[in-house]
Amino acid sequence: MSDEFEVHGPHDHALEHAGGHGRSDSFASRVAVTAAVLATVGAIFSYQSGNTENQALIFKNEAAIRKTDAANQWAYYQAKGQKQNLAELGAALSTSDPASAARFTAEAVRYKQEKEPIRVKAEGLEQQVVEADKQSEEQVHQHHRWAQATTLIQVAIALSAITLLARSRWLFVGALGMALAGVATAVLAAMHI
Repeated sequence: MSDEFEVHGPHDHALEHAGGHGRSDSFASRVAVTAAVLATVGAIFSYQSGNTENQALIFKNEAAIRKTDAANQWAYYQAKGQKQNLAELGAALSTSDPASAARFTAEAVRYKQEKEPIRVKAEGLEQQVVEADKQSEEQVHQHHRWAQATTLIQVAIALSAITLLARSRWLFVGALGMALAGVATAVLAAMHI
């Protein structure tokens, strides 16, 4: 005949006092899972924030490069204009030598023709600057939205932690409200609003 007896350890004792054998606190579990989900969502929002910031910097850099290219084209255009002016002056001063006057006049016409494509290219580059600046500003705005969404999610996580300490359901509702506001702000960011 065998007598069986059971020895309870400290863990079993704690579980019994917590509300039953093997049952955990469902409120604390829900808050913990919510905080973990919010941390994941916050990481995604943070990544998007950094990505849009990088895109804004790339577009701003592109605008600076195009602005330099446009300035170089305008300098080239002005150089051709100065050569045209000198050729016109040479033609005007060469009235006693018809061959020199004709040569200077031909050069003035050539410089005038060479200037036009340079002007068109410079104006095109300036338009690219405007477009790149606009894209940069759009990305900066989107970055701010993602950063706002990330901040709201972080506040929701902090409220979740306080909820666990205070065991307060209204704080948990506040955390969920902040999380909802963060997700709504992220939707605005994704929609470029």
